[in-house]
Amino acid sequence: QVQLVESGGGLVQAGGSLRLSCAASGRTFSPYRMAWFRQCPGKEREFLAAIRWTFGGSTYYEDSVKGRFTISKDSAKNTVDLQMNMLKPEDTAVYYCAAARGFASAFDARGYDDWGQGTQVTVSS
Repeated sequence: QVQLVESGGGLVQAGGSLRLSCAASGRTFSPYRMAWFRQCPGKEREFLAAIRWTFGGSTYYEDSVKGRFTISKDSAKNTVDLQMNMLKPEDTAVYYCAAARGFASAFDARGYDDWGQGTQVTVSS
């Protein structure tokens, strides 16, 4: 079983930056893809960014975060980070790390098998 633990959330002013980190552990951690999602109260979980764990580490981004958010990984440490710049109040949400074992769509939360507990990000105006 895979455990994912997010860290790095907090309160930041609009225009500021935060770096989220997700640490993975488990007997056989070898995902196909890792991703970051976020969720606001009363809304569905929203895809932000994904990265292939092997084969060159291709990345995918939701349009609203392209140019502001960057996903990266450290395969040796089993971590995946999300660097968030130029934050806006509408980025306020709980941010989740997820791992996919299979080849389902990178953009669909249903394609991910393991989830972290989430970390709160609040952006003040």
